[in-house]
Order: sequence, then C-alpha cells, then structure tokens
Amino acid sequence: MKPKEGFFLIEHYPFMNTPLPYADNALEPYIDEQAMILHHDRHLQTYIDNLNTVLQSHPRLQTLSLEQLIARSERMPANVGTPVSRNAGGVYNHRFYFDSLTPETGLQPEGALAEAIDRSFGSYGAFREKFTAAAKSVFGSGYAWLVRDPYGGLKIITTANQETPMLPLHCPILNIDVWEHAYYLKHYNKRADYIDDWWNLINWANAEKRYLECKT
Repeated sequence: MKPKEGFFLIEHYPFMNTPLPYADNALEPYIDEQAMILHHDRHLQTYIDNLNTVLQSHPRLQTLSLEQLIARSERMPANVGTPVSRNAGGVYNHRFYFDSLTPETGLQPEGALAEAIDRSFGSYGAFREKFTAAAKSVFGSGYAWLVRDPYGGLKIITTANQETPMLPLHCPILNIDVWEHAYYLKHYNKRADYIDDWWNLINWANAEKRYLECKT
C-alpha cells in the first residue's frame, strides 16, 4: 500500500489526474454527467497542468507532496508561491470534493463523527442548516467546509477561490464546491437547489475516516 499524507496518497511532481471513484453519470439525477466530465476532466486537469508547469522550473519543489506545497507556499517568493498556492489548492480542493461524494444516496453520519457533530452543533439537523447557510453565503467562487479546529472542535468555514483550510491549521473533513462550474449546467444560477441536491450524495464513510485521521 502506498503511504498517505492526510487523506490522499502521497505523490509529487509530475502530478496526474486520477479517475473518479464512480462513473461520470453515477451521481444523476442530482449532479449530471456532463457537469462531472467538465469538472473533473477539464477544470481539475487545468489546475494539474498549471501546477506542473510552475514546478517544472523549480526542481527543489518537485519532491514535495501536494499538502507540503500548500503548507510551504506562503514562505516562497510571491512569483512562485502564488501560482503554487492557487493551483495546488485547486487540485487539493477538487479532489477532496470528488472524494466527498458517493452514488449511495440518503446517507447520514454515524459513529464518532455523528457524535462530534451533535456535540458541536446540537444535532445533525442544526449542522445541516448552518452548513447550508455557509455554502449559500460564499460570495462569488469558493467552498464551504466542515473542519476540525486546532482545539479539537468542529467548525464550519468558507474559503474563497482555491484557498484551502489547511493554512489556518484546520483539518478538513467535508467540503462542497460552490464555483458555478460545479452546478451551472443543471442548476443554472440556483445555487440553493444544487446545495439541496448535494446533501443526497455525501460520502459519510470518507468523512468519518478523515475525522478519525484528524484526531491522530
């Protein structure tokens, strides 16, 4: 088995686009096949290509994993750190989003994560309401996240564009992509409808694994 850093397999330059863990049409009717193809094969691939282009002329960075590149980007010169942060963030955030989804619909959190949600938000229903409000509130493009904060509690945060929750030292558990390209083909400009559909597709088993990894 390959080693892991966080939830992802450790890899470094040149980064490759990995297949979706389900068929392109597996999330229908909630997310349509064409949106998944464009999202994964075009948008994610562009971030991967751009990241590899930046790293091509910086051999010292080529041995770093995706998470290491993001964590160290703030200490790089701006002409390197900014494109590294944006494109590595784009790769990380998209992969996290795709791995947060499953064709098995209607699932809810169980086990330790369910207990943590109840402790932090009072109930699953209250968590869902607050997370939905956060996702709706993102101005322009970005993500809403469920994270474990540095003190061990759960929080809902939002990030703009391709910023990640890792730089503020949050451990991510779940995210939703609210860039328009994630939903515009099916839902047009109705982000709220997309968010409602997204709740049917959450891979709570993966979220539980992430939560347990955050605790170690």
